[in-house]
Amino acid sequence: MAVIQKYGKTYNPDLVCHKDNHLPAKIVPGCHKKWPEHNTSWSRPVARIWTVVLLLGTCLLYCARVAMPICAVSMAEQFGWSKRESGMVLGSFFWGYCFTQVFGGYVSDRVGGEKVLLLSAAAWGSMTAFTPILAHFCSQPILSMTLARFLMGLLQGVHYPSLASLCSQKVVESERGFLMSTVGSGSYLGTLVIGGAGSLMLDLYGWQSVFYVSGLLSVLWAYCMWKYLLKGEGPIITLESLGSSGAQSKLTKRHWLRLLKQPAVCAVIVTHLCTASTFFTLLSWLPTFFKDTFPDAKGWVFNVIPWLVFFSMGVSSVFTLLLCGTTTFPWAVAFVSATMGLTTFSHSGVSVNVQDLAPSCAGALFGVMNTCGAFSGVLMVYFSGYLIEATGSWASVFALITTVNLLGLCTFLAFAEARRVDIDSTKVRHHNIHI
Repeated sequence: MAVIQKYGKTYNPDLVCHKDNHLPAKIVPGCHKKWPEHNTSWSRPVARIWTVVLLLGTCLLYCARVAMPICAVSMAEQFGWSKRESGMVLGSFFWGYCFTQVFGGYVSDRVGGEKVLLLSAAAWGSMTAFTPILAHFCSQPILSMTLARFLMGLLQGVHYPSLASLCSQKVVESERGFLMSTVGSGSYLGTLVIGGAGSLMLDLYGWQSVFYVSGLLSVLWAYCMWKYLLKGEGPIITLESLGSSGAQSKLTKRHWLRLLKQPAVCAVIVTHLCTASTFFTLLSWLPTFFKDTFPDAKGWVFNVIPWLVFFSMGVSSVFTLLLCGTTTFPWAVAFVSATMGLTTFSHSGVSVNVQDLAPSCAGALFGVMNTCGAFSGVLMVYFSGYLIEATGSWASVFALITTVNLLGLCTFLAFAEARRVDIDSTKVRHHNIHI
């Protein structure tokens, strides 16, 4: 039978049936009946609404994620944790975060990223709200908090792969970069919001209030998304839907191996690994650094100002290196602000690059990439706690961050590109019609 390709540039030999661009919209015999429905892109007004909603969701994701680092000092004082024990609690999040990245992208590629986002948000929002209860009703808070953060990582691990999958399915190619970079900025906005409001709540009402508020707001966001965007439709994920080809084409094991052998793919994975690990380390340890180094400083200052700057890896490393020396509080805040602000450039380039390289499996590939970043984040957060106790100085931590950052920068400059690599470009012209 004839297999007709819709767009020559997106040819994939694994696809089994398509509609011709000039034929009327109808179901081609032998095709999966749900293909046209899943392959429909959002209109521009709908895409704008989803952009705002997903930006808010990512903001709340980070409000819930950063609640623990902000409260870590107060919790360590109350429960008598050492730096290594605090590092164990903070780092356990990333262990869970590693395990659901690829799975989240795989499921999103087949049933739709919006369903996975909704279910996960309701779950991690509830977990955040219940965190203080788990801490007080367990005889060993260090164990309950480590487990709670591990579960948070499991639940939040599907968020970014689901976003990448949803974007590749529902957003036209020319607007994917705008949506992902805008939604990605929600991580900094969320850290800014929880840094300011969370610090005030921490001082006025105790660390428990930070978890209650951020968790309940996240659950409310999930409810509004279900009610008004999904129109109350149940986000049901069945085994049948997981087994179907869904919106994205399946890549065989052979194609996955070929994909992972591409230098550009390896470059984006390594770069994301370096960026994510340094970002997670700063995110986890900065509140403790400022409390230790400048104990009289106001929490809302160092938890807010660094995240106000929205400006990359190479230049940010210079400011991180400056933190190694003796400095005053205003200069430390300025250096951290420049570091975090300049890091946003890498997110708008590296994170979006995966959709240019492999739109047919963007969710799953982003999951692989984020798994590597999360695993390196685990090691960096743990190792940073060890370095602080072993050397008694924060300079060793900032020197490590600078080294990893520069490694990622060199790798990306040497091998990265935006050419699509999940297809065999030599066969595109000859396979628009295949008999």
